[in-house]
Amino acid sequence: MIQYNDSEGAATRNVLGGALTPCSTEPMTGFYRTGRCETGEDDVGCHAVCAEMTEAFLAFSKSRGNDLSTPRPEYGFPGLKPGDRWCVCAARWKEAYDAGFAAPVILKATSKAALLYVTLAELREHAAG
Repeated sequence: MIQYNDSEGAATRNVLGGALTPCSTEPMTGFYRTGRCETGEDDVGCHAVCAEMTEAFLAFSKSRGNDLSTPRPEYGFPGLKPGDRWCVCAARWKEAYDAGFAAPVILKATSKAALLYVTLAELREHAAG
């Protein structure tokens, strides 16, 4: 089992080694809905990558069975549109990267835990702004 709360602080540090900054509070994101891409042992999807949604990424995710565009009020999920920032599963972002549909990444808001699935070089390739 992957351990996120290791001695290097993967759960609360970003991929650049600094403190994890907020990803989004409008809409409120994060596995724990704190606005940060914090992760832990109960987050089996490792929602660690702070990504800025694009039409291409949303369509790719939907094609893989994870519709991020449709609101799901019963789960407190607003549905996403291009430009929204969201903590996405690191493995899904990597899958999109490999297929040519990676969404831009906010490095300071991406948890170090993402590096269990994707390299820093791959994330840097798609760093936003």
